Amino acid sequence: MDRARVGLKDVARLAGVSVKTVSNVVNGYAHVTTATRTRVEAAVKELNYRPNLSARNLRQGRTGIIALAVPELDVPYFAELAGLVVACAEERGLTVLIDQTGGTREREQLVVEGFRAHLIDGVIFSPLALTPEDLAGRLDDTPMVLLGERVYPGSADHVVVDNVAAAREATLHLAGLGRRRIAAIGAQDDVAAETSRLRLAGYRDALEEAGLPYDDRLVVPVETYRRADGARAMAALLDSGLAPDAVFCFSDPLALGAMRTLLERGHTVPGDVALAGFDDIEDGRYVTPTLTSISPDKRALARQAVDLLADRMSKGSQDVAREVRVAYRLAIRESTNG
Repeated sequence: MDRARVGLKDVARLAGVSVKTVSNVVNGYAHVTTATRTRVEAAVKELNYRPNLSARNLRQGRTGIIALAVPELDVPYFAELAGLVVACAEERGLTVLIDQTGGTREREQLVVEGFRAHLIDGVIFSPLALTPEDLAGRLDDTPMVLLGERVYPGSADHVVVDNVAAAREATLHLAGLGRRRIAAIGAQDDVAAETSRLRLAGYRDALEEAGLPYDDRLVVPVETYRRADGARAMAALLDSGLAPDAVFCFSDPLALGAMRTLLERGHTVPGDVALAGFDDIEDGRYVTPTLTSISPDKRALARQAVDLLADRMSKGSQDVAREVRVAYRLAIRESTNG
């Protein structure tokens, strides 16, 4: 039978049940006996039936489309995360519209104001430049889930990784190797640079715990978290004469850039300088030496974000904004472990 013409009635006829029962099985309702569910699922498979999502969404007053708004798609972390969000959304029959904000306040404000609200049922949003006040004054009621480190109390559901604890663990790992001049690459002065602030706090906590002095000359600022900035920051450290024996970089691209500079200058990694990054992007697992990195559970992060958004879309507004913390691990590789 032509799949395009297969409907609930055809599945019901083959399975020997009512159309309502087929609808309950297809929509995941729990109150269906195992035997009946098995018969219906077998009929669905045999007929190659696919639900008409457009018709379902139209009946429910939805578009079946959600948005993912991130600062930069050419940053590997956001590219990997976007792919995972798309995969999780597809499992729910949702299409993802991806918006690149550039991390600018103007573009992010458009997301908050709901300029595409007529196209989407909800939005997963990773803001960089907005303040808590910007989100507190939000008038658009499109369901929203926030990603990232910046805290926006009570504004929307929030999925986050504990950046302070993660940065602390990475720095303690370097100290545990016997390294005593541990530098940090990734500081930023921008008031919206919450990622930098939290990871710097974790770095400082680790130094204190390890009994090492904090030296602000070993903390190198960057404009962005890209490879070129990491390369320039590492060159500045080497030229300063401070001779770090370990570096914690606030992102993997920064670490990859720093590694390039070290190797070009004749330094060995990890022999002369042990190097650790953050985000565990795929590139870090294939460079030589492979990169030690904080590895957030990006799959769980995407899953939680999509699940929270789907829940909001289904139930409407709720009084209490929820925060979900996603696990991470320190992936120890050659850049610190030889």
